Amino acid sequence: MPTIQLQLPIQLEPGDHHRLAEEIRQMTDDEFYYFCQDNADYKFERDALGNIDILGPTGGETGERNSELNAELGLWNRKDRTGFVYDSSTGFRLPNGATRSPDVAWVSADRRNALTAEERKKFPPLCPDFLVELLSESDSLTEGRKKMLEYMDNGCLLGWLIYPKTETAYIYRKDGSVSVVQGFDNHLSGEDILPDFSFDLSLLR
Repeated sequence: MPTIQLQLPIQLEPGDHHRLAEEIRQMTDDEFYYFCQDNADYKFERDALGNIDILGPTGGETGERNSELNAELGLWNRKDRTGFVYDSSTGFRLPNGATRSPDVAWVSADRRNALTAEERKKFPPLCPDFLVELLSESDSLTEGRKKMLEYMDNGCLLGWLIYPKTETAYIYRKDGSVSVVQGFDNHLSGEDILPDFSFDLSLLR
């Protein structure tokens, strides 16, 4: 297992950045998992080519909004336990090889229970059925859209990309359609993926 420990900001000699990037890129899925555990102070995502993104901690307002989303989805899920809810600290290994950590995620019980105990313990090798990406002030809307398309290409059934800066929500569906909801006076529906789930966007103000 890898023993790479990151000290940020990283102080490296010329040429070492390339060497470190290559070493991380060549990690197996298990090695990347343990690398993340060894550097638990940081949050990482890995794209389909093995490139690493180091994600900084969220600000207070983003943390509050994430909590509202997780709380509402968790309360809905408790009614009949049709699936499992995950927060932003969970990494999912997508079919294309990327490891992503959406801000909120839900996986049906059938799919989650089909995983082995070891797969549940590490980064689950699947794409969530439903997920939310909540953009912060510093996040790029263009990059957020790219990430949502990646999720949908990897099997997500329903995804929300929420941009509080402009009070806009983008709804991505399994059929490839994308709807735009403008204004946080609206509700978002779980549609046929999360029956009877509705989220009041005003909670994110």
